[in-house]
Amino acid sequence: MILVDADACPVKREIVDVAIRRNLRAVFVAGSYLRLPEHPLVSFFAAGDGFDAADDAIAAVARPGTVTVTADILLAGRIIEAGGAVIDPRGREFTPSSIGETTATRNLMADLRGGIEQGGGPKPYTQADRAAFKNALDRTLTRLRL
Repeated sequence: MILVDADACPVKREIVDVAIRRNLRAVFVAGSYLRLPEHPLVSFFAAGDGFDAADDAIAAVARPGTVTVTADILLAGRIIEAGGAVIDPRGREFTPSSIGETTATRNLMADLRGGIEQGGGPKPYTQADRAAFKNALDRTLTRLRL
């Protein structure tokens, strides 16, 4: 099963394509309704608008054999702790050996940004990012024999 932290996920179409091609369920979890293609393998779960509601819903069902797509590093840590695999929308896989350093870097950057006005945001999402994500998802699913 593929679990998707869907609120701001830029690769929904790619996930649907891979899920259908591999005959796997894809469950998109978000705070409120999302429009998704109608297919028996694709479903949506509205977690509500509570703080971390979608994260909590995903973490509750993550286990070995699930792949979660999220850019949320703290959620990624929870999924890895539960034995699941995690990929971000740019194709980076979080692993038990990388999540500690990634979380520490996230926390350090948050501390450094504290009180500083931010601008710009993340770099634009490109076709190369989409391709990297799709390749990483296929690699991870193959490794897990899904």
